[in-house]
Amino acid sequence: MITLASDFDTPYPAAMKGVILRRTETRLVDVAHDFPRQDVRTAAFWLREVLPYFPPATHLVVVDPGVGTDRDALVVRAGDHVLVGPDNGVLVPAARRLAPDGIDAYGIDESRLESVEPTGETRRPGRADTAAGNETDDDGPASNTFHGRDVFAPAAAAVHEADPGALESVPFLEPAAEYVDRRLPEATVDDDRARGEVLVVDGFGNVITNVPGEFLAGRRRLVANGEAVPIGETFGSVPEGDRLATVGSHGYVELDVNHGRGDEAFGLEVGDRVDLEAERS
Repeated sequence: MITLASDFDTPYPAAMKGVILRRTETRLVDVAHDFPRQDVRTAAFWLREVLPYFPPATHLVVVDPGVGTDRDALVVRAGDHVLVGPDNGVLVPAARRLAPDGIDAYGIDESRLESVEPTGETRRPGRADTAAGNETDDDGPASNTFHGRDVFAPAAAAVHEADPGALESVPFLEPAAEYVDRRLPEATVDDDRARGEVLVVDGFGNVITNVPGEFLAGRRRLVANGEAVPIGETFGSVPEGDRLATVGSHGYVELDVNHGRGDEAFGLEVGDRVDLEAERS
């Protein structure tokens, strides 16, 4: 299968799917297309948490604030998985989770990017001659603002048809000497104190910090940014509308509200500092 993830909302992902389906017969699965606009770190976090639950697949990811600039286009082999997207670090945390023993990165040479039409003819995907302003083939004009359609989708389709263990043989791929190696920030934990930050806020308003969930083990009381908060194993550990600290499914400390929004109750947003102090039972 090929999975797709972006910050495009709709209808842009449909164009990427059309490009892929003209080039390969495969199952397409949407991961998400409502990542916060141009928020590479948030997308990187969610991909790291979600993609390991898939069987081996090609993962097309387009969260690309630098589209049209000199940033590179990247293919990353992570075990039996392959990730395709911009070289801005969005692929790397998930790739490292998928392949803890090491990943391999390849740059996409757009001048050599080819695809196979249903007729069996091999040709480049349609794009404009930017010097002359002339369109080529019949796919419509190339775009400096939609590499998801014009670069990453055809690349993902071609890579999907290749042997993941032999990406060196794909004509438009070259080993990447370097790439953006994004690392998500880590919290500092010292006995009964932890200092971290808000990694993401999910759609429910749950405030997901980067403090490891183990910090709450054996604790009976938590003070978050100077305010006392009960610790609960479930949202239902407190009455509706009350705040709590818990460990989310991703293994990090969350600051939440049962049937409410933790970000509003705690006054926190992505990137804010979180100071936690806990007492043992």
